[in-house]
Amino acid sequence: MRRLLSLIGLAAFLVAVSTVQADAAQSKQELVKTPKHHSTAKRKVSKTVVLAAHKSVTHARVHARIQAVPSTPSFGQTAGLHGAHDTLALKSSVALVIDQDTNEVLFSKNDQAVLPIASLTKLMTGLVLSEAHLPNSELITISQADVDTEKGSSSRLRVGTELSRGELMHLALMSSENRAAHALARSYPGGLPVFVGLMNAKAKLIGMKDTNYVEPTGLSSKNQSSARDLAKLVNVAHGDPILRELTTSPDYQVAVGKRMLQFNNTNRLVKNPAWDIGLQKTGYISEAGRCLVMQTKVAGRKLIMVFLDSAGKFTRLADAERVRHWVESIPPRSTAVPIAHIPTAENLPARARIES
Repeated sequence: MRRLLSLIGLAAFLVAVSTVQADAAQSKQELVKTPKHHSTAKRKVSKTVVLAAHKSVTHARVHARIQAVPSTPSFGQTAGLHGAHDTLALKSSVALVIDQDTNEVLFSKNDQAVLPIASLTKLMTGLVLSEAHLPNSELITISQADVDTEKGSSSRLRVGTELSRGELMHLALMSSENRAAHALARSYPGGLPVFVGLMNAKAKLIGMKDTNYVEPTGLSSKNQSSARDLAKLVNVAHGDPILRELTTSPDYQVAVGKRMLQFNNTNRLVKNPAWDIGLQKTGYISEAGRCLVMQTKVAGRKLIMVFLDSAGKFTRLADAERVRHWVESIPPRSTAVPIAHIPTAENLPARARIES
C-alpha cells in the first residue's frame, strides 16, 4: 500500500513538474528582454513555480491516501442486513414501529437483529441514574478517566471541568456528551463496575433478552441490543418525567469557569413543529451506523419508533419522516400483528426498580 501511494505521489509530482517547467520556460522567455532591475520579479516567478509544484504534489498524496482508506462497514452491512427491502424504502437496515397503547407492530424490518447501539446506551444510563435518586446538585469533576480512549472522540468538557450531576445528566441525554455520561457512571456509589452491573440488571428485569452493556456511553461496539428490546426500554424510559424532559430539551447552557457553553439536541426533529416527541435518543459509531429511538404521537396514536444502522448522516431522520407520513395515511383501525406486552415504569414489579 505504501509503495502504491509512493507511485501515485511520484506520478502526480512528474505531472506537476512538467506543467510548472513549461510555465517557467514561458516566464523566462518573457523576462529575457527585461532590464536588470527586474531580476527580483524573475526570482519571485521561480519561487512561485516551486511552491505550486509542492502544493500540487501534497494535494495528490493526500487525495491518494483518502481514496486508499475505505470506510469501516457497520455490523449490519457486514451481516448483509442492508440487502433487505421494505415497502417504505427505509435506509435503516433495522426498523420497528409499535403502537404504544395497543402493543401492535405497525412496521418491522430485521427487528430481532442484535447490533451495536452506540449512544442509545445513554438512555439506560439515564434511567439507572434517575431511579437512584442521587442529589442533582452534587458537583462532579471531569477527570482523565472520562476521556474517550475507545474512539478518540473530542469533548468540550475539559479535564478539570466541574458541573452538577443534574447538568451532566442534561448534557448526556440531550447532546449525547460522552464525558458527561462516563463521569456520571464513574461517580456512582460503588464506581463504574457497579453501575454497568445495574444497567444489565435493569435490562434483564424489563425483558431485554438480547441486550448487553459493557460501559455507559455507547462508544464500545460491545454494547448491543435488538429493536424489540429497545422498544421496551423506550416505553419504560418514557414513564420517567426527567428522561422525557432532558431528552427532548432543544438546547442548554452551562457555565464552565468564566465561559458559557451552548449545547444543542442531537435530534433536530425536537425543534420541528410537525413532530410531537415525548422522548428520543440518537446514536452513532461506525460499527452501529446512525441510530434513533423515539416516543412520539402521530395521527392521534402514541408510537414507539426504532431505527438502527442507517447508512447516511440524515437518513435516520428521513426514515422517521417516511414512517410518520405513512402512519398518517393508513386507516385508524390497524390490522397489524400484536406482540408481547411491553412493560412501563408504572406496572413494573417492585423488584424491577433499581434503588440507590
